[in-house]
Amino acid sequence: MGVLTPVEEVLRAAAPQVLGAVVRRYGDFDSSEDAVQEALLAAARQWPAEGVPDNPRAWLIRVASRRRIELLRNDEARRRREALPPDPAPEVRGDDELTLLVLCCHPALTAASQVALTLRAVGGLGTAEIARALLVPESTVGQRISRAKKKLQGARFVLPDNLEERLPGVRQVLYLIFNEGHTASSGTSLHRVELSAEAIRLTRQLHARLPADGEVAGLLALMLLTDARRPARTRPDGALVPLADQDRTLWDSAAIAEGITIVTAALRDTAIGPFQVQAAIAAVHAEAAAAADTDWEQILALYRVLHVLAPGPMVTLNRIVALAEVDGPLVGLRELSLAARDPALADHHRVSAVRAHLLERAGDATAARAEYLVAARRTLSLPERRYLELRASRLR
Repeated sequence: MGVLTPVEEVLRAAAPQVLGAVVRRYGDFDSSEDAVQEALLAAARQWPAEGVPDNPRAWLIRVASRRRIELLRNDEARRRREALPPDPAPEVRGDDELTLLVLCCHPALTAASQVALTLRAVGGLGTAEIARALLVPESTVGQRISRAKKKLQGARFVLPDNLEERLPGVRQVLYLIFNEGHTASSGTSLHRVELSAEAIRLTRQLHARLPADGEVAGLLALMLLTDARRPARTRPDGALVPLADQDRTLWDSAAIAEGITIVTAALRDTAIGPFQVQAAIAAVHAEAAAAADTDWEQILALYRVLHVLAPGPMVTLNRIVALAEVDGPLVGLRELSLAARDPALADHHRVSAVRAHLLERAGDATAARAEYLVAARRTLSLPERRYLELRASRLR
């Protein structure tokens, strides 16, 4: 996705709040989301010419509410009743987005559907973006969203008393939303700050409500420690700066200190979980004054723990990078050749990028250049593509 226009930015920010207010008032997720989508389309047509209203959320809620009432009036069962009385438009409440997030993680839905629906409703991601985040086909994401919306018919729009039962899905969704904001899967910008900031805000709400949950704490710490590096991740022209080359004086020291404090307390006081381990890895990076000071042996040990707790293709790739830092690039290349057999990693640009990096470290400039170019062709992120092409050009 390219750079958003001012109207698109307003719509992206307002959509979850509007949907939350409409679902809370009318109850039915499926038809409420249809009504909100029609309101968003109307705004996209009218606002560029007429200007953004003084209160865009109220405008969208009013239009969506009218459309929702029309849907109710057109329902055959309701036609036999009296005409619906005038209905005051719902108002946005402070907990609507969190309630919407938890609703999208309803236990009646599969975990995959929870993630896809919430990224759509709360994160505002398109179907193609969700597919790239989840490493699944776009058609699969569309089917999951459609089935999920139908299953939520009649679900109450309230924060449940047993919120803990929804937490695995909620945490995973917030993590994916943050990742899409931290490193956009496509488009001209590396970051989509509105998504990462929203993920942090919602995770803070969860942590405040459930301070004893170690994995919510770990997730918040991971987000803070990762987002702290954002000011150093790009140059003024938008070019990507890898971790080893970043100016660490630009890192957000307050966010780092908060993240380290949170994850240290969680590791001390709660059962260990994957998000805590990832936060601990980020903390080790943050504590190194320079790239050369990084404690890679500790990072490798943490990745081995993470591989046991939550194995996955990206965990495997990151573990291989750490392994190569400890035991050398040739060892990393051997491990990578085995990992690349995983169908989830087939043709993924990060596999080629890691292979290129290890080949360059091993002294095979020709092969490294070829792999950098393969990775550049496969990524949909323009900053990543430019970075990979630059690395390739330097190996001529």
